[in-house]
Amino acid sequence: MDFEYKRIVNAVDGSKASKKAFQKAVEIAKRNNATLILTHVVDTRTFATAEAYDKSLSERAENFAKELLNEYVEDAKEAGVTSIEHTIKYGSPKVAIAKEIAPDYDADLIIVGATGLNAVERFLIGSVSESVARYAKSDVLIVR
Repeated sequence: MDFEYKRIVNAVDGSKASKKAFQKAVEIAKRNNATLILTHVVDTRTFATAEAYDKSLSERAENFAKELLNEYVEDAKEAGVTSIEHTIKYGSPKVAIAKEIAPDYDADLIIVGATGLNAVERFLIGSVSESVARYAKSDVLIVR
C-alpha cells in the first residue's frame, strides 16, 4: 500500500518560490485527501531594530501575513482542497517551521520553496529551506 500524507504544512512568504511550493502542496493535499496547513512566519529579527524608528512595521507585517494567508486559503479552496488550516507565527522562520509549527500540527510533510525573499540572509547564514530540512522530524519537500 502506498504511503499517504495526512497533514501538510506549507510555509508561504509571497515569493515566486513559495507560490510554486504552494501549487505543489495543493496537488499533494488533493491527491492524499490531506489537511493543508498554510503558515507564514513574521520574521521579527528583520524589523526589530527598525521598529525603534517606525512603530507601524509590526502591524504592517501582521496585515501582510493575514492578507497573504487569506489569499492562499481562497486559492486552495478554489483548487479543490477541502481541509485547510492556517497560522501566523512570530520569530525566525528557520526555527519556527520545523521546530514549532510542524510539531504543533502533527505534520507528516513540510513543503517550502527553495528560496525565499531575503537574498542577503541566505548568503550570510543559509536558506530557510536548508534549516527546515535539517531540523524537521517529518519529510520535507523543497520545491525549485
